[in-house]
Amino acid sequence: MNNTVNVSTPGGEYPIHIGPGRLDRISESVPGDATSLVIVTNPTVDNLYGNRVRQALATTGKTVTTVCVPDGEQYKDWQTLNLIFDHLLGHQLDRRAVIVALGGGVVGDMAGFAAAVYMRGIRFIQVPTTLLAQVDSSVGGKTAVNHPLGKNMIGAFYQPISVEIDTTVLESLPDREISAGLAEVVKYGLIMDAPFFGWCQQHAAGLRARDPELLATAIGRSCEFKAKVVSADEREAGLRAILNLGHTFAHAIEAGLGYGQWLHGEAVGCGLVMAAALSERTLGLPTSDVTQVRDVVQAIGCPTRAPRLLGVDQWLSLMRSDKKAEAGEIKFVLMPQIGQATVGAADTADVVDVLDALTVEDA
Repeated sequence: MNNTVNVSTPGGEYPIHIGPGRLDRISESVPGDATSLVIVTNPTVDNLYGNRVRQALATTGKTVTTVCVPDGEQYKDWQTLNLIFDHLLGHQLDRRAVIVALGGGVVGDMAGFAAAVYMRGIRFIQVPTTLLAQVDSSVGGKTAVNHPLGKNMIGAFYQPISVEIDTTVLESLPDREISAGLAEVVKYGLIMDAPFFGWCQQHAAGLRARDPELLATAIGRSCEFKAKVVSADEREAGLRAILNLGHTFAHAIEAGLGYGQWLHGEAVGCGLVMAAALSERTLGLPTSDVTQVRDVVQAIGCPTRAPRLLGVDQWLSLMRSDKKAEAGEIKFVLMPQIGQATVGAADTADVVDVLDALTVEDA
């Protein structure tokens, strides 16, 4: 079954096409005036799907080239970004060239950022191949690279011209990648829709086991949630910030351990548990709700306890580097109840209590 979700922002309107076989129909989304097409991918995804996408794009009659970047969050940096620029400049691509981002969140973020700044902006198509990218990072136009002092600190808001989600690619993912993507699915229920969170609880085992119908529902609903928020607040001036539930903790985990040690979604899953615990202390979220959050994160296969890192001081320092921080004050997305979220500060003592309770040496 195919589904289309539309996104409308000041930065552009575009469709999210969801369904089996979208890789073979990607040419439908290539603009007629495109002069050439550049696939940005990594070696793993290229071996799996590169030829299939090249064949589909070849039907447009455009020149198709490919640039492979190293695989992993630790390579989402300026040096790797320059590999894309080297390719674009080396092939003398003009402003009507189109980038096709074929891969997970790392590829999508870097290819999108390259598109945003090459010749001050060229078009790009998102083709997410991980569950996390399909339900989150490919939608909404956030593009960036990491800096050693902070995740996604160098980037731009830049919308794709379409998002092509082929649900069959999930069959090739490692189990960890499925669990990581499900953390972002659960997040939508926590911040926007309590019944959807209940649905995630009910079907956690089936989702983790890759039931095709359940995953299609999860992807479609997640894209609808993301599209609604992004359409209302493209540049995170207000509402969009709630999409960062758990991310202040998650980004600290990723930066503190070294990018790539934990998958982003694994860190988000753990961050959801920590955000729930902080919400209990700060906003009175019922203890039973905190338990529900922990149990569903565990059920989808994500960690529920964070690494201690170098202690509380390092945690606080990393969280102060988060993009939501203002004048050195850490901002958190918190839940007064499941299905609602707000952004605010928290007492340092409460944050320290959460870190003491939910961090361990060997996480």
